[in-house]
Order: sequence, then C-alpha cells, then structure tokens
Amino acid sequence: MHAAEPLPHFVDDYLSFLYEVHPTGATMDGVHVHDDLLEDYRQTAIDTHVSALAGFARRLDGIPVNQLPAKEKIEHEIVSSNIRARQFELEAVRSWERNPHYYAETLAVSLAAQTIFTYAPESERARRVLSKLRQLPRLVQAARDNIKEPAAIYVKVGIDTWRGAMSFIDSDLPRAFPTVDDIHLLGDLDDACKEAVRTIGAYVNDLEHDVRPKAKGSFRLGRDRFEQKLRLEEGLNIPVDRLLTIATRELVRTQEEFRQLAGRLNGSDPVQAWRKAKRQHPEPGQLIATARAQLDQLHTFLSGHQVMSMPETGSISVAPTPEFLRWSSASMWTPGPFETRPSRAMYYLTDVDPKWDSDRQAEHLLDFNLPTLWSISIHEVYPGHFLHYQFLRKVESKVRRSTLFAPASYIEGWAHYCEQMMLDAGFGRGDNAMKLGQLAEALVRLARFIVGIRLHTEDWSVEQGMRFFRDEAFLEEANARREAERGTFDPTYLVYAAGKMMLLKLRKDWHEEQEGKPSLRAFHDSLMSHGSAPFWALRKLMLESPDDSVLE
Repeated sequence: MHAAEPLPHFVDDYLSFLYEVHPTGATMDGVHVHDDLLEDYRQTAIDTHVSALAGFARRLDGIPVNQLPAKEKIEHEIVSSNIRARQFELEAVRSWERNPHYYAETLAVSLAAQTIFTYAPESERARRVLSKLRQLPRLVQAARDNIKEPAAIYVKVGIDTWRGAMSFIDSDLPRAFPTVDDIHLLGDLDDACKEAVRTIGAYVNDLEHDVRPKAKGSFRLGRDRFEQKLRLEEGLNIPVDRLLTIATRELVRTQEEFRQLAGRLNGSDPVQAWRKAKRQHPEPGQLIATARAQLDQLHTFLSGHQVMSMPETGSISVAPTPEFLRWSSASMWTPGPFETRPSRAMYYLTDVDPKWDSDRQAEHLLDFNLPTLWSISIHEVYPGHFLHYQFLRKVESKVRRSTLFAPASYIEGWAHYCEQMMLDAGFGRGDNAMKLGQLAEALVRLARFIVGIRLHTEDWSVEQGMRFFRDEAFLEEANARREAERGTFDPTYLVYAAGKMMLLKLRKDWHEEQEGKPSLRAFHDSLMSHGSAPFWALRKLMLESPDDSVLE
C-alpha cells in the first residue's frame, strides 16, 4: 500500500499547472514565471487541458479526506470544486466555443498587467509584451477556428472588446515603456504592434461582416447549467427559484429604504431626488483629485475607528483610466498576493474626454456623482479590494491565498458589503446623499441578481433586462442596457449581492455565537485571517456549530 499523497504537495502541483495554462492568472496572482506566455486556446491545447484536469481530479480523489487535519479537509473540498468548475466550464459551458469576448479579454488583461504592474524593469516587461504579441496570431486563429454558432450579443460585445484591445496596442503600448532605450527592442516592439493591429483588424472585420449577420446562437445557460455553475464556482447550492425569492425580497426592502430616504431629501418623487443628488459631481478634470481626497478620508477613518486592523499596505496611485480600459468607469489593479517585489497598485477612474462637448461631459460625470463615487472608492480601495489583498499576503494557506481558488462571491461580496458596512460604522454620518448613493448601488447589484437568473434560466430578453434595471434600479436607459447586456456573458454577476448577503449572515451568526461581545473589528480581523474561501468553508472555519444555511 502506498502512502497517501500529502494535500500541500498536490496543491503545489495543481497551482503550477494552473499558472502554466493560465499565465495571465499567474501574473494577477503575483507569480511571474510565465509572463512571456499568452494563453493557448487551440483545440489541441484545450483537449490536453481537459485531460490534465481529469488526472488531477483522480489524484485528489485518491487522498483520503478522513485522514486529513480539519483545515485540510475543508481545503480538499475547495480544490475539488475548483477542478470540477474548470472541467464544467471547458466541457459544458464552453465559453471558448461561444464567445469572441473570451479571447479579447484574455489578451487585454495579459498585456495590461505587464504595463501596469511595476514588478520588474521596463525593459524586461517590454520583452515579455513582445513575446505575447508574437503569440497573438495563434490566439486570433484559435478564436476563428473555435467560435461556433455564437449569440449575436456575444459577437457585438466581442467586437467592442477586440477594438479596445486593438486601440491599446496601437496607441498605448508604444508609450508604455518610456525609459527603454534599446533601439532594437523598441523597433521589434513597434513592428509587433503594427502586425498585431493588422491581425486584430482583419478578425474584427470578419466578425462584423461575416459572423455577425449569421449569428443566431443562444446566450442562455439554462437552469441546470446555471445552478451547476453556482454550485461549483461559488459553493452556492440553492435552487434558482429560492434565489429569486431572496433577491426579490431584498430588492423590495432596499427600494423602500431608498424611497423613504429620497423623500426626506426631496419630499416627492424618489427618482427626481436621486437625479438631483447625482448633479453633485466633480468638475471636468477634477475626478482624480476628488478621489484622492476621498481615499485620504477613508484611510483616516479606518485608522481611528474599531472597524478592522490596518495592515501595512503597498503604494497606491489614483490615475485616469488608460485609453484601452475606458470602457470601464472604475477599476482597481492590485499586485497579486504572492508578489515578492514592491509594485504600486493602480486605482483608475475614467474622467471626461476634453474633446467631448459640454453636454456629453456633464452626462458622463453623472455616473461619478459624489454619493456614488464614495461607494466606488470604498468598494475598490478602502476597505474593499485593495485592503483585502493586503490581508491576503499574510495568509499561509496557498488554497485560501491564491486568487485562482477565490470565489467571486467572496471577493466581490466583501467589497460590496463594505459600501454599507462603512456607513453603518459611522463614516459619513448624517450625509443622506452618501447613504442614497450606497442604496442606489445596492439596487443595481440586486437587479443583477434577478436579471442574471431570468436571462439564463427563463426566457428573458436583453430588452426585458434593460427595462428591469431602468424601472427597478432607477438607471438611465443607456446604463440599463449595458447592465443587461453584461448579464448575457457574465451570467453569475449576482455574486455581488449574494456575497454581501452571505457575509452579513455569517457576521450575524458569528456574533450570536460570541454572545455579541467581540467588536466589529474582531469579526473582520477573524474573517481576513482565513483568506478567500466559499462561504460554506468560512462558516466551518469561523463558527463552532456551522449549519449549511449560507443565505436567509
């Protein structure tokens, strides 16, 4: 009889495999051994990937769970679900066969990470970008070969994403490494950028004129695949009917709170009250300075109140969104939890384009009204994503430290939870407009919860989804449409609201076990010490008598 394989040894092997086949994921984790590689999505590579996952599943099943220490039993289940989720994505969901956006997003993130994260000298990162650009034709050809019967909305979104990547390569990459003085490297990089633009341009032209007119596929996962995706990726084993009941209940409750507060501000129509509050926004060109001032206030509040411990943090820069990312209004790029060298984090915000006329500038800044901007800064930086990553660096378990195991319901649930938690803890006390902004963001996340389910498990159209966001979350029609379209290719974007609710329930149950004695800070510090994990696992790690109820 052979001795059972130690789980930590298995995890090391499995993570090494994931880093090799997902080099962009490795970079985002702070591991740079594969930074010169671009993902290989050719059919032969996908077949090899599927076969390797099956081998890892067999190896993991051969480790006797009942002989493991308590924490390793939990991690065994986390890793098992991760393997099966990846198998399910490749074999059942098959995004690689359905969605051009899948390829363009990989390229954009892969290239952007090398320009944004300063983990190595510019010349070294420039060579890695050059290597990736030389592999781009392989990526585009894989997309051409693999995409079959896409949904029209997938082609539309894919065209937009590929154009964004092409703009980045054409405009931003040539200026991304200003200190590089190697004339041969710069020449090679320039040639590779031009060739990449031609390659992408030809593919976009084909998508526009050949693929799009014939696109008749469905974007829907269907009920079974939707529930399976939630169970494997998020550890959320609740039927969609029950999820809809919970989300609808929370939406009605939040709408009522929104209406009551809006009534106190305006005395009449809550929608008009919110529109009036949204007119409080930074002047054109002042968005970055406003956000910097917000971060200073948030940091000061966290340092002086018993909300959570403040770990030593890396540097963070607030900057205008690069051109290639301007489709994103706000984004947080934090060096990964395994990063060993100092590298600044970037908090990007998309200010107005000076070339826009005054009406378009004013319309754009409505989305950065001060009440909403506070929620964005809390979500992305303090104490949301950025601060969360600082805690992750101290977690010893690779399973609960790596972002490749982290469920989105915890990552996004924490950041969304912070928007409400900070106000409940006293930040901005008495500022009704700030509270209204927090509730408005909560309404959008709850609408995602409902629309995502109905798009993929019922027969809802994007148009019906748009109307729901417009009428129930009070979004303008253009934003409502973007949200509904996102639900087609990001079906489980319910993770924001679901994660927040699961976290609130965990906090409530933890305080009940502690008989209400420990502080909010004690709960948050305990939560952060366990790293990123599904909520069923966090309940086992943090509660003496956990049950299976992650949502109420």
